[in-house]
Amino acid sequence: MPSYTHGHHESVLRSHRWRTVENSAAYLTRHLHPGLTLLDIGCGPGTITADFAARLAPGRVLGIDSSADVIDVAKSAYPEVAFRTGDVYLLDDRDGSWDIVHAHQLLQHLSDPVAALKAMRRAARPGGIVAARDSDYASFAWHPGDERLTRWLALYREIARVNGGEPDAGRHLLSWAQQAGFGQITPSASVWCFATPEERAWWGGLWADRMTTSTIAHQAVREGRATVDELASIADAWRAWSTAADGWFAVLHGEIICTAPAS
Repeated sequence: MPSYTHGHHESVLRSHRWRTVENSAAYLTRHLHPGLTLLDIGCGPGTITADFAARLAPGRVLGIDSSADVIDVAKSAYPEVAFRTGDVYLLDDRDGSWDIVHAHQLLQHLSDPVAALKAMRRAARPGGIVAARDSDYASFAWHPGDERLTRWLALYREIARVNGGEPDAGRHLLSWAQQAGFGQITPSASVWCFATPEERAWWGGLWADRMTTSTIAHQAVREGRATVDELASIADAWRAWSTAADGWFAVLHGEIICTAPAS
């Protein structure tokens, strides 16, 4: 599995802890009913998983992630929810029995997302659901314009691809699902929008920190893709954007809901 571009720095987990079913899996809500079972792959610190667990109780919900450290974070925050380390390519726990198999912002980081979707399909019961949502970095839009933020986006996409991922995954989800053998697929799209003073401070602040202190910053410098000074300038651009009265940022996501074959 390729390395996780973002890493698990506090600035990354700050973003992940904000995520809920409402803001990150709303496309799936009409399929959520008490008593259903759900496998949440790439669960991170577990906020979406815990939200699923509350909505599906008394159904079984399990969150898995490849990082033991972040699983420890999830277990500590949500002791009432089941979490364990796991590999999306090796889904062997109660294989073929889950009502819903879900992944949020996972496929973009994988070198073989089609194989991952095939594994998710096998993990779902016949007639069950495989659901995925991923951002599409090339579609990100913001105002006011800043060449340093344009450089940020190009640098991120470059590093994500070096790490074996596809940062523009959102536009590929339908195609990947077709290649994985799904016949019944419902594609959709949705956005995160950060435009209020509070939203701008949060979004701009976490990206400013990521570009100077997280895994992606260390990799950029180590591999000679950016200098410390350039990353500091990009962080300054994020802070400037966050304080702009007319600051606006939109993150486009692709989504798929796939029905597992009956046989």
